[in-house]
Amino acid sequence: MEYRHLGRSGLKVSEIAYGNWITHGSQVEEDAAKQCVAAALDEGISTFDTADVYAGTRAEAVLGRALHGVRRESVEIFTKVFWPTGPGSNDRGLSRKHILESAHASLRRLQTDYLDLYQAHRYDYGTPLEETIRTFEDLVRQGKVLYVGVSEWRAEEIAAALKIADEMGFDRIVSNQPQYNMIWRVIESEVIPLCEPEGIGQVVFSPIAQGALTGKYQPGSAPPPGSRATDPSGSSFIQNFLTEALLLRVQELRPLAEQAGLTLAQLAVAWVLQNPNVSAAIVGASRPEQVRENVKASGVRLDPDLMQRIDDVLGPEIQRDPALTKSPPAGR
Repeated sequence: MEYRHLGRSGLKVSEIAYGNWITHGSQVEEDAAKQCVAAALDEGISTFDTADVYAGTRAEAVLGRALHGVRRESVEIFTKVFWPTGPGSNDRGLSRKHILESAHASLRRLQTDYLDLYQAHRYDYGTPLEETIRTFEDLVRQGKVLYVGVSEWRAEEIAAALKIADEMGFDRIVSNQPQYNMIWRVIESEVIPLCEPEGIGQVVFSPIAQGALTGKYQPGSAPPPGSRATDPSGSSFIQNFLTEALLLRVQELRPLAEQAGLTLAQLAVAWVLQNPNVSAAIVGASRPEQVRENVKASGVRLDPDLMQRIDDVLGPEIQRDPALTKSPPAGR
């Protein structure tokens, strides 16, 4: 496993991070979740990403139990706040009340005294940005949060947060967590050009497009039993990638992966890591062997010719325009 700085901060993270959206607390039993976390640790993954809303807060609790007994200084724990975690009108958003209450609840579930990275899971148009930034700053000053990031924010929203932090003398955002893969490249046009010079790294999710880039979904065939496309908790997200045209092109990537000595999934993760603004790629797993396979993408260098051939194969299926952005479903 290789490690990278989180943006321009001093924090180092494993370039492949383990994420537990969908899996922990819903898709797999706790024993399987613990086995996946153990496999991640064995393979050198030190960075673990979750969110309070995943599986209705259960994912954080499962991760906390899975990491119990692990030397705290040896791992980086990321979580997020924004989506509803209760029925009340203040059980959502980025108000001071919700951020503080959610941070304390996440700390309890994760069984830790501090969060390495606390992320605004979406932008809150109903709360003054100054209130949100000041509340994150307070958590940093209290030692409960070490670094602050955002997830799926637009370039202009990130720029506004940076301006407020600079004017008020607060710690700046160090990361953004967007969807990014061979197909979905909308951050390349505006988000990365803003973030890179500002020292903000991308912690990207869905590097294998929820499994669409693994090659297991065959054109003209029903999704294999037990796959994410058949799971009600995540199937709506992957459906955007399961078009006949795209699945045909994914199969055309197979010989390119074989020439590089990689599986299609490993090629997809390695492709994401070629971008210098990417600090880490988040992978999920329902079985330990999936973790062990995915980490083989760490340290892989793809030559420019192969990168161009990938673009040539995917062609019109590549989504680059920010205007095409479809926000991931609530909870992601």
